[in-house]
Amino acid sequence: MSFSARHIGPSAAEQRRMLEAVGYGSLDELMDAAIPEVIRWHDGLDLPPAASEEETLAELRALASRNTVAVSMIGLGYYGTHTPAVIRRNVLENPAWYTAYTPYQPEISQGRLEALLNFQTMVADLTGLTTANASMLDEATAAAEAMTLARRASKSTSQVYVVDADALPQTVDVIRTRAEPLGLSVLVLDLDSEPLPEQFFGLHLQYPGTSGAVRDHAALIDAAHAAGALVTVAADLLALTLLRPPGEIGADIAAGTTQRFGVPMGFGGPHAGYLVVRAGLERMLPGRLVGVSRDADGAPAYRLALQTREQHIRREKATSNICTAQVLLAVMASMYAVYHGPEGLRAIASRVADRAATLAAGLRAGGVTLASDDFFDTVTAVVPGRASDVVAAAAARGVNLRLVSADAVGIACDETTTPADLAEVWAAFGVEPVDPVTASVPLPRTSEYLSHPVFHSHHSETAMLRYLRRLADKDYALDRGMIPLGSCTMKLNATTEMEPVTWPEFANVHPFAPADQAAGYTELISQLEGWLAEVTGYDAVSVQPNAGSQGELAGLLAIRAYHLSRGDTARDVCLIPSSAHGTNAASAVMAGMRVVVVACDADGNVDLVDLERKISDVGESLAAVMVTYPSTHGVYETGIASLCAKVHDAGGQVYVDGANLNALVGYAKPGRFGADVSHLNLHKTFCIPHGGGGPGVGPVAVRAHLAPFLPASGSAAGSVSAAPFGSAGILPIPWAYLRMMGPDGLMRATGAAVLAANYVAARLGEHYPVLYAGSKGLVAHECILDLRPLAKATGVTVDDVAKRLVDYGFHAPTMSFPVAGTLMVEPTESEDLAELDRFCDAMIAIRAEIDTVASWGADNPLANAPHTASMVTADEWTHPYPRSVAAYPSAADRAAKYWPPVRRIDGAFGDRNLVCACPPVDSYA
Repeated sequence: MSFSARHIGPSAAEQRRMLEAVGYGSLDELMDAAIPEVIRWHDGLDLPPAASEEETLAELRALASRNTVAVSMIGLGYYGTHTPAVIRRNVLENPAWYTAYTPYQPEISQGRLEALLNFQTMVADLTGLTTANASMLDEATAAAEAMTLARRASKSTSQVYVVDADALPQTVDVIRTRAEPLGLSVLVLDLDSEPLPEQFFGLHLQYPGTSGAVRDHAALIDAAHAAGALVTVAADLLALTLLRPPGEIGADIAAGTTQRFGVPMGFGGPHAGYLVVRAGLERMLPGRLVGVSRDADGAPAYRLALQTREQHIRREKATSNICTAQVLLAVMASMYAVYHGPEGLRAIASRVADRAATLAAGLRAGGVTLASDDFFDTVTAVVPGRASDVVAAAAARGVNLRLVSADAVGIACDETTTPADLAEVWAAFGVEPVDPVTASVPLPRTSEYLSHPVFHSHHSETAMLRYLRRLADKDYALDRGMIPLGSCTMKLNATTEMEPVTWPEFANVHPFAPADQAAGYTELISQLEGWLAEVTGYDAVSVQPNAGSQGELAGLLAIRAYHLSRGDTARDVCLIPSSAHGTNAASAVMAGMRVVVVACDADGNVDLVDLERKISDVGESLAAVMVTYPSTHGVYETGIASLCAKVHDAGGQVYVDGANLNALVGYAKPGRFGADVSHLNLHKTFCIPHGGGGPGVGPVAVRAHLAPFLPASGSAAGSVSAAPFGSAGILPIPWAYLRMMGPDGLMRATGAAVLAANYVAARLGEHYPVLYAGSKGLVAHECILDLRPLAKATGVTVDDVAKRLVDYGFHAPTMSFPVAGTLMVEPTESEDLAELDRFCDAMIAIRAEIDTVASWGADNPLANAPHTASMVTADEWTHPYPRSVAAYPSAADRAAKYWPPVRRIDGAFGDRNLVCACPPVDSYA
């Protein structure tokens, strides 16, 4: 059987039955009716023919073999680490963790929410600050978010942001990229010799510095506070097990990465960045925040706190467009801390520090001068005129060092550094080995950390294995059943696609390794970018953005740079339809644009009359229009070509949000029907798993005239993420998907996805009105079910239906987006007919329950949903409906019953009483 036949759920016979229900004789006939001819692409896709799973793995093995896994002592924020096998196999390689969705439905996400609360507690404890979020995309973007947070919170009127010259160079690049469109000025100073300016709103310090130097920043922090500025310390969490934490000397914010907590380097990612703040700043903190609330019985329960900050609500008022995190990697890092505990982490850090101290002793004994005598894991050796020779000599011995300058070499030790590695480094410098020495740590830490019992309870592999299993069992992921989320495309993440991610030749390559050591990665990335360009009809692609949100920003920055290069300095308005993803408006603001909203008509389409009016109103200020296609309403709008023409005629650029590319692949190419730029969500259309809320990759694709403005390390366009190729470690996943599907399989997948959505709409339309459809009554890859008339008539809310679906064994569809009081359903191409029918049967059964709500009154199974096992087995049962209706409603699968661990959670209570770290054990009594 071909891979595409395994990827696409409905068989040919099942598709015929679905087509009959929809009213079409063939898939071709359906797609001809659904997709407007004005955008149709009839020439197929110029991609390699489909390879088998075995052939694809062999090709990936060949690419991997072209990468060299050297001993990496480059540092720069990326370090060798040992991933405990129990965590690698039971988190990274476990679909119960990597196929889960963002925990917007907290009752069925308690396991990953607990793991993220552990992450937040770990970060807050180690940094000595109060409130951490549930991860960021990487260290550089976390630092950039810290800068904008400082600008919001600082009372200074200055627009100057000071960065220590010893900060990571990739972090400085991203900070500059993000500062420029916001009108902020970045001032890089050597704070050892240059004074702070009189006025500035924020200060970024690296601890330890990129050079390895450990400096006492207390006086600098005091001086910054005296100037009204906020201070961010980019701190190494492993170092903080030994060094005084930044929170103890008054830092306002800390940012960084948790990569060295058991997450492979992966040629740059994905890794979980972190951001943590002092008390008083927690409600300004961007990103997701896990908090402790209570359920309907008053029991403690976890949820995402302050969800009203989510971008589909705040839009252009959003503090950030980072609505993706790195949840899977944050879970790994948190479990690394749980498994090792504070004593284990301290032991690892001490071993690293001892290795660095021993290395330094040997260099000094051989007459080599060190740039600093105070360090944790990294030393900078001063070798006038010899640096290149030393780096080359080390490389010949299989060790990568950092070329700092013609006169200096950086050497970083890590958890994987061995005495043999030190011997090779000494040989490269031409010095003799010395006996091991014990490090004398500067600025030693005296405070405790990781005191919560969770960090002391799971140190045996048996205990850790069972803890991970217990958490996974609490959650609902794709390995249990369908997740019919509209706009999110929760489809198969095939094992063959996932398998290469953990191969050492992909996992253990440093992002700044010499180019000849990453030849396999270079070829894979080049092929993938070419295939994505072919699929989308664009001329060039960059995979650097490590999330869809970053891809959006990169695309808009490219448009901005293009206009500026032509002298069109006044073009700063971005037109955005009212139905758009909320990240669109947030990204536009971050790119220095003003947002003007364009209305939608009664059918959910962009109102072209209002578009013309807005184009006329803004005149020569028009920079771009940003439109999702198919629309966020799940419709192939017939006016898209006209929209593109109107904007181009007015001198603007067209940004087509690629979030819904799943409904276009093989049938239409945005770059050929009028768009200038798109970002693509590889975790949606191209099968990178959601991982509970990340990782993702958001490549940006452009037509030729925008290609010079694509993000890249060291380019004039700047960088939008830390690593040159973003989260390169997971690019084998979409590469394998495209390779195994081939051009024909990709088209079949698109057709099957559109068929599935129309089948669901046809089956459910008589029970719940389908809010929007195209000119022939067809939807695209998703449909919106309107519950507002039912809610008005019966009082049953969209929340009630979503929670009742849990009792039937389903994750809820997308709630109240893009229209309040609705459910948006996207079945994808991967669900077979039996699962589609199981979902439809559940929704129809719930509709029947709604009809009987009046007989039950306010105490009914929808209002009380979801029902836990402890609730339905309690000695007392006072509800007017039987326990069997609560536990096993009709159409539910008794054989595979999923029991939620908590009842419905009180979100408002959690927001009023913000608790975002592991609560004391007695609170659970």
